[in-house]
Order: sequence, then C-alpha cells, then structure tokens
Amino acid sequence: MARHLFTSESVTEGHPDKICDQISDAVLDAVMANDPNGRVACECATTTGMVFVMGEISAHCHIDIPKIVREVVCDIGYDCANKGFDGNTCAVITSIDEQSSDIALGVDKAGAGDQGMMFGFACDETPELMPLPISLAHKLAARLTEVRKNETMPYLRADGKSQVTIEYDDNNKPVRVDSIVISSHHSEEVGLDQMRDDVVEHIINPTVPAELMDEDTVIYVNPTGRFVIGGPQGDSGLTGRKIIVDTYGGYSRHGGGAFSGKDPTKVDRSAAYAARWIAKNVVAAGLASKCEIEIAYAIGVACPVSVMAETFGTGKLADDKLSEIILEVFDLRPAAIIEALDLRRPIYRQLAALGHVGRTDIDLTWERTDKVDQLKAAAGLK
Repeated sequence: MARHLFTSESVTEGHPDKICDQISDAVLDAVMANDPNGRVACECATTTGMVFVMGEISAHCHIDIPKIVREVVCDIGYDCANKGFDGNTCAVITSIDEQSSDIALGVDKAGAGDQGMMFGFACDETPELMPLPISLAHKLAARLTEVRKNETMPYLRADGKSQVTIEYDDNNKPVRVDSIVISSHHSEEVGLDQMRDDVVEHIINPTVPAELMDEDTVIYVNPTGRFVIGGPQGDSGLTGRKIIVDTYGGYSRHGGGAFSGKDPTKVDRSAAYAARWIAKNVVAAGLASKCEIEIAYAIGVACPVSVMAETFGTGKLADDKLSEIILEVFDLRPAAIIEALDLRRPIYRQLAALGHVGRTDIDLTWERTDKVDQLKAAAGLK
C-alpha cells in the first residue's frame, strides 16, 4: 500500500448540532435520574433565537424541559445577546408524546428497541486504542473550549471546529500530521493574524506532539478570514447530525443511527457502545492490531441476528473464529448489555460533545479492558 492521507474532524460543545445533542442527552439524564426505566427518544433543533424539543418520552416522573434547555445553553457559553444566542431569553418550544405502544411491545419483553446494525472499532494507533486523526481532532476541539473558558483566548466564542489530516506509510502506520484546520467563532475586535498566532501557541503546540509536525505541515486558521457570526445565529442545529464526529471520524463504518437523546433500550446507542467494548478488548488482548465489530438486530428480538468481526488481516486467528469467541465471552442481548455496562444512569450529556468512544477524561464502562483474559483464554493464548 502506498502512502496515503486520512482526515477526521471534531466540533466543540458550542457547535449548533452539538448544542442539540447536549440538550437531548440532558433531557435523557433528567429522566434516568428520576426513572431509570424510562423510555426516551428526544430530538432537538435550534436556529436564531429558538430551540425546539420534540420526541417521545414515557416515564414516571416530570421533567422541566424548558429549564433544562436554558441551563445547557447557558452552561455552554451562550448566555448573552452579544454572543449571538442567549439561553436566558431564547424561545423554547416543546412537542412531546409517549413512546409508541407498538414499539413498547418489543421492548417490554427485553427485545431490541429497533432493527439496525451498529459498528464498534479499535486500533493500536493511540494509547486509548483510537484512530489518530479523530483522537487529535477531539483534543484540539477540547483545547479550544478550555482556552475560551479559562480566558487564555477570551475573544473566542463557543462554536468551533477542528480537522486533522494524518499521513500513513506503506505499512498503514501514522507517520506525520499533514494539515490542521481550526475554525472558531470569535468576537469582532480580534484580527486574523492575532488569532492565528494564538491558535498555534495556545492550542496546536500544547496538543499535537512535536514529532508529528514538520516544516511541510499546513495550518489553516479560520480559512474564510472571519467567523464573527456563529452558533445557532450562523447555522441551524439538529440532534444526531454529527454521528461520525461521535464515533471514529470516518475511519470505521457506521450503521447510521445517532446516539443522543435515546435511552439504552435503543440498540443504536447501547449496542454501539457494546461493539466498541468488544473491539477494544480484542485489540487490548493482542488478538488484532485493528478490529471492527458489527452487530445487527431485529426489533423486538433479544439475540442479535448477526455478529461479525473484521481484523483487516491483522488478527491472530481467523475472523470467523474470532466472531465465535466473541459470542462466547459477551452477552449481546440488549438487557444484558444495559446491565453489563450500567447504562441506566444519568451519564449521557457528558458524552454529547468530544465523542462517545475513546474518552480518557471520563470513566466509561465500554472503555474498560475487562474481558482481555477471557478472550485470551477462549482463543487459547496465554
């Protein structure tokens, strides 16, 4: 394989789509805190001066959705009109119904909440066993938020994006950063030259390992030259529109289902976490240096209709044998996943920006390598 480039992006918590993801998951957290068995499918849209929350919620509790919306928006940093959006004064519209009784029939008997396929992935490119492009993109986006909130760069606003292009050698190993793109909403008074200098000094240099950068690395900062109009004023937002940012940055396949706003009976969420759990344990066990897991379900049926492991030629045993071992070690019925990963908890808003997988700042059950010994034993390895 010849040398090639691969690119992934991330976005900050103030990106309009991510505002919506966080609101949807904050609503879910409120339900999980009061009724862990509640059913939630909550979506959100936002535009200039307005947030619209819609969906289906069946729970034995009352939650104040407008209050949650305002708290999330203000906490992100949109708390006054001169930032283009104000959680204190924006309109909040809600349209909530109960979960369909037809869907509930399958979920009530511990079946999957929907059909579909979910993917999980891990590789040995980083300590957290994630692809390097999305790992660096998330770290840059996190740093954008950090320097805004600690006022190292006080002129920044909450909306921002990062993008990292990595060059891979002919052994498919990452060797250097080819380019970095940083775009961030900012106040009127800052100039592009100052912003570029500050981004390099305070964001890129502390985040990207120096050995991955060279004189040919290209850095773009606000490539249009101006980003004063941002957030929901500059672009509408919608829950579930950043599913590639939420997972592996395009490095692995994706089943298409979003995570945010869905309780764990929805396998779009719980099985995707389980697939990451499996893939990470496979790589951590040394059974492969790269592993992708696909799990598929039929609505109302507990056992998956298929489980497939793909190791891209890096496996210590055949992929079909690895798939058999996975089914021996992991119980992939939705109720079993929920119990094993302890998913009926208010843990979800913290996942709604900077990725649902590969996190090192949060202790997530699906990021634990607690099945390594079982996998090795089942594979006949010491």
